[in-house]
Amino acid sequence: MVALAIVARVLTPRPRRVIGLAAALAVFAAAGAACGDDDGDGALTIYSGRNEDLIGPLLQTFAEDTGIDIDVKYADSAELALLIDTEGEQSPADVFVSQSPGAMDYLTVKDRLDVLSQDVLDAVPEQFRSSEGEWVGLSGRARTLVYNTDMVSEADLPASVLDLTDPRYEDMVAVAPTNVSFQDFVTAMRQNLGDEATLEYLRGLRDNGAEAYRDNNSIVQAVARGEIAMGLVNHYYNVRAKAEDPSLPTENHFFADGDLGNLILVTGAAKVAGNGHTGEAEEFIGYMLGADAQTYFSEQTKEYPLAAGVEPAEGLPPLESIPAPTEDLSSLGTDLEGTTALIREAGLTGA
Repeated sequence: MVALAIVARVLTPRPRRVIGLAAALAVFAAAGAACGDDDGDGALTIYSGRNEDLIGPLLQTFAEDTGIDIDVKYADSAELALLIDTEGEQSPADVFVSQSPGAMDYLTVKDRLDVLSQDVLDAVPEQFRSSEGEWVGLSGRARTLVYNTDMVSEADLPASVLDLTDPRYEDMVAVAPTNVSFQDFVTAMRQNLGDEATLEYLRGLRDNGAEAYRDNNSIVQAVARGEIAMGLVNHYYNVRAKAEDPSLPTENHFFADGDLGNLILVTGAAKVAGNGHTGEAEEFIGYMLGADAQTYFSEQTKEYPLAAGVEPAEGLPPLESIPAPTEDLSSLGTDLEGTTALIREAGLTGA
């Protein structure tokens, strides 16, 4: 019988504000020491920045199908990336599963990931994998604006994400400043518009009464309740909510063609450098790109499958039809500290 040990433990309480890199490293160095040796007695150790309720069943299926014992440590993607870097060569992590391309690329910059085999990399299009070959996308998600159809008419929706600082949207917008997808969006804005313009935009959101929520799911729930009119989220949160309750007065809105608000992000997986389970790590990532796992992402989490020719969930527009900007996902982790510092400087704090 497969021994499956799921360690559903957040290593440190989620901060109520975005913390700087130096402070986070200190926190996680202490947390790592407190956790002690947690290598699962030879099990494949997976650090997962994806929530257990989203990916846990798929990881269990992998263990059952392959006979590979696994240990899973759950936490925020950025927190886990910082932890892996802090642990260095002593990290028990064999695989890093991330909600964010930025968190994976941060570890690429830190030289903490190994290059994946070409067969694994070739399973997805080039735009959804690391240019250095050190991580690969597992599923796609589009940034979007969820809105309450009882509170906002379609004709009044903004053409650009930049319009959300306009006074006509005062006290109407929700954001999740500590969420890695929002941080990736801010990093992309920095790269396209520069730090000064990005800071001005973030301050504009704050001054326009933008409300900070803990995560995307909280935003969708608040919009559905009519607590707030609209919010910046990943597409699948509202799709899942509507699948459970089709009567919800919520819809996703895409901005104009090429707008940064339509950024396509990926969840992904990487092999941590120096791990003792190279073969099993490659097998795990390959499994995540297989037809069964890709179908799981499509049907269960309502994300876009990136490999194996699997179709997106019914009702989702084709991924290629989303008017997304052209963005190098491999560049989103080059300055994690700078992005979080900018959000903090703007006065956008987490709920």
